Amino acid sequence: MRALLVTSVGVTCAAALTLPLAAPASSAPVLSSASARPPSLTTEPRTDTIDTIDTSGTTGTSGTTTSDTTAPDGAEPRAAKSAAEPAGSTQSLPLAPLAVPSNRVAGAPAVQGLPQRDARPFSLVGVVWDDAEAELHGTVQVRTRATGTTRWSDWQDVETHNADHAADLGSAEREGRTVRGATAPLWVGDSDGVEVRVRPESPATPESPGSQDRAATPVPLPEGMRLELVDPGEDPAPEPARGAPANRAAVPAVFADTPPTAALPEVLTAEIAAASAVNAEVAELGASVIPALTQAETVESVNLAPGAKPYIGPRPRIVTRKGWGADEKLRERNFGYTKSVKAAFVHHSATGNNYTCKQAPSVLRSIYRYHVKSSGWRDFGYNFAVDKCGNIYEGRAGGVTKAVLGAHTLGFNTNTMGIAVLGSYGSTNPPAAAVTAVSKLTAWKLGLFGANPKGKVTLVSGGSNKYRKGVKVKMNVISGHRDGFATECPGARLYKKLGTARTSSAKLQGR
Repeated sequence: MRALLVTSVGVTCAAALTLPLAAPASSAPVLSSASARPPSLTTEPRTDTIDTIDTSGTTGTSGTTTSDTTAPDGAEPRAAKSAAEPAGSTQSLPLAPLAVPSNRVAGAPAVQGLPQRDARPFSLVGVVWDDAEAELHGTVQVRTRATGTTRWSDWQDVETHNADHAADLGSAEREGRTVRGATAPLWVGDSDGVEVRVRPESPATPESPGSQDRAATPVPLPEGMRLELVDPGEDPAPEPARGAPANRAAVPAVFADTPPTAALPEVLTAEIAAASAVNAEVAELGASVIPALTQAETVESVNLAPGAKPYIGPRPRIVTRKGWGADEKLRERNFGYTKSVKAAFVHHSATGNNYTCKQAPSVLRSIYRYHVKSSGWRDFGYNFAVDKCGNIYEGRAGGVTKAVLGAHTLGFNTNTMGIAVLGSYGSTNPPAAAVTAVSKLTAWKLGLFGANPKGKVTLVSGGSNKYRKGVKVKMNVISGHRDGFATECPGARLYKKLGTARTSSAKLQGR
């Protein structure tokens, strides 16, 4: 078996407090805000300048960006990295008032944005602002230019209502960090030019339909708006073949473009080792994939009470954080846990559908950077992600079998898990493979905690725009995001498929 050289593995759980978890998940360290790294855009040893655009279109420099490398003009922004961790970067560009037609309505708020400009390569965009409690009442549109071409895209809408994907109000993650307001991120593919405009809602006039229900004064845009351009970095290097357990085939590397030239020992950083060690019961240290098990193998691997009925689905194949190339130095060091997993909330990522399944790891790395570096979260928000081909990915770090506390459904993150289907499914049907993957994942993970996918569960709201804090709410064990928050997520077309997912999930459990 290939040797793994691990540095400082002892950082995982040695001195951490623990909470008991529902069987079969092992106990795990509780989120400790006191020991977490303080959030900041400027604490990294590598900084870069950000561009500021004045109304005349000239460019100056001021401040620092969330970018991870300083690159000379024309150089591709790839940060120095170990072989174990892919690089990535974020360019943060402050928005400014744009020139507007002379016939603009008097008193209307100014349009903000950036005129067409060059940028270092990026693949995902979003807009953030200073106050996480402030809402963006208006529209955000972007155009991008494909790298190395003169071809500009059409204007694309960016989903502005994204506050419903976040840590609960009053939680350590929410209060202990500099969290920012943010739009949903949008995947645009490899690009090196951008243009953005943010149009605020216009003030109502007496002649406007429904004006009696709208404010008569201009609706201001949030302060400190910035355009975030995220480069996901390169995909992980192909994994050399490792020895397989008895009677099991070796797990092949995924998303590999070239085969390894030699099976050399791999050096794991302390952060990668810690994120991998919490999956020790289901995969080798440093594994890129957690292999699928049959239902019989899954039941055999679970410690059931004597005589208990094993209502649990077969374990699906899961690409680990290492498999999709998560930079473990971005997230906070410790893991946060809750007591159980009583329900699953299904989301769409609202990043658009213009990605290939081979690009899914890059989409995930981009969303991860946007959640942590741009929005100020402690880690990737969702517990799992599913792409359009039905591949399942480990999301927030802490262990796939454990009750990891996520930041996916404001008000209902406790004792639940969040699954993001990559794409936008308001007017597009989700692929059957993605719905099937949701069924397989929930049949297994909910089964670990004794939850019936076709059942109901009572959850206590942590506070949302739909249920005030402390209210007990009866929901489906597999719910859509909109069931806990007034939102379009997971999109009307995906939401309609949840009944199918519940039935299939329960059947996989043997119910």
